[in-house]
Amino acid sequence: MPQPQTAPTATVAETAPLLVSFELSADRWVVTMRQPGSGKLSRFSVAARDTARLLALLTAQREQAERRSRRAVKVVSIYEAGRDGFWLHRWLLAHEVANQVVDPASILGPQRRRKAKTDRIDGEKLLRSLAAWLSGERGVCSMVRPPSVAEEDQRRLSRERDELVGERTRLSNRINGLLANQGIAGFRPLQQDAQQVLDALRTGDGRVLEVHLRTTIERILQRLALLGQQIKAVEKQRDALVKPVPADAASGAPSPAAATMRSLCRLRSIGPEFATVLSLECFYRTFDNRRQVASFVGLAPTPWSSGSVAREQGISKAGNRRLRRTMVELAWSWTWLQPGSALTQWFRRKVAGQGGRMRRIAIVALARKLLVALWRYVTDGVVPQGAALKAG
Repeated sequence: MPQPQTAPTATVAETAPLLVSFELSADRWVVTMRQPGSGKLSRFSVAARDTARLLALLTAQREQAERRSRRAVKVVSIYEAGRDGFWLHRWLLAHEVANQVVDPASILGPQRRRKAKTDRIDGEKLLRSLAAWLSGERGVCSMVRPPSVAEEDQRRLSRERDELVGERTRLSNRINGLLANQGIAGFRPLQQDAQQVLDALRTGDGRVLEVHLRTTIERILQRLALLGQQIKAVEKQRDALVKPVPADAASGAPSPAAATMRSLCRLRSIGPEFATVLSLECFYRTFDNRRQVASFVGLAPTPWSSGSVAREQGISKAGNRRLRRTMVELAWSWTWLQPGSALTQWFRRKVAGQGGRMRRIAIVALARKLLVALWRYVTDGVVPQGAALKAG
C-alpha cells in the first residue's frame, strides 16, 4: 500500500532558501521571488497591506519549491526600511519567514549621473543584495536592527517632544517676522505676559497694530499656549521613565532602556532629555567596538585616499541625524558642566588660541569621544575619566 506523501524534512544546512523581495508602495506591493537552484525571477503584485493574499502567495510558492527540489524550503525575504516601518517584519517573522530589513542607502548601485529606477529593477537589486549577504558578503549592504514594540513606542516620547519644540520655534519666529515687517523687535512670544505686551506695541512709525495683523498674532499665541501644554505633558511622561522605581514596586524589574536612562542621569550635564535620546536611539543596540558606535551615529571620520593623495572629508553623517545633533549639544554642555574631566581638558588644549571654525571642528571630535566614553559607561560601568557624578 503506498504511503501518503509528507512534506520533506531536512536539517538547517539542507534547507533550500526561497528568496523574496518586497518593493513597497502606498497602493501595491511588488513581490519578486527566486526559486532554489534557479536564476529565473518571478514577479507578483498584491494590494498594499493585503496580508492574507501575501500569505497565500508565499505558502503556494514555498510548496511548489519543495515539490520541485524535493527538499524543505525556507522563505527568506527582504525589504527596505521606510514609511511602512517594522510591522511587516514582525508579521513575517510570526509566519516563519526569515525577514531582513535593509538600509536603502547602503545598497550598491550604478555610479552614472542618471540611474534607472523601476519596481522591477529595485526588486532584482534587493534579491541580489540578499543573496550576497546570505553567502557571507556582509559588506554588500547594511541590515537594520528592528526595535521591539516597547522600544519603538517609548522612542515616540522623545521624538514627539522634538517635533513639538520645533513647531513652537517655527511659530515664534513667524510672530517675530511679522512684527519685524512693521519695525518692531524684541518681542518674546513665549513669555507669560506676551498678550499684554502685544497690546502696548507700536509700529516703527508710531501706529497701533492693524486689526488683521493683531488677530493673526493672537491666534499664533493661542497655538503656542497649546504647544506649551503638550510639551509639558510629554516631558512628564518622559520623566516618569527616568524616575527611580521604589523597591516595593509591583511592576517588577525596570526595562533595560529605563535602567540606562537612570544610569546616564547620574552624570552631571546629562538630564532626562539627553538620557532618553541616548538610551532609546543608540544604546538599545549592542556594539562590538567603539568604531561601530561612532559609525552608527555618523560621527566616524571619512578618509579619501588615492595614490599619493590623501585627505579627510570630515564625519560620515551616515547615521541618526537627531542623535548626532544631540551629541553635539551634549558635548558643549559637557565642556561647561564637567570642567575637570579628561575630555574637557583635551578639548581646551585643542582649541587654545584657535578661532570659531576650529572650535566647531573640535566639538564634533569631542562628541565622538564622549559618545564612546558613555557607551563604555553604560556597558561596563566605566565612569569617564575625571567626570563628576550628581550628588545623591
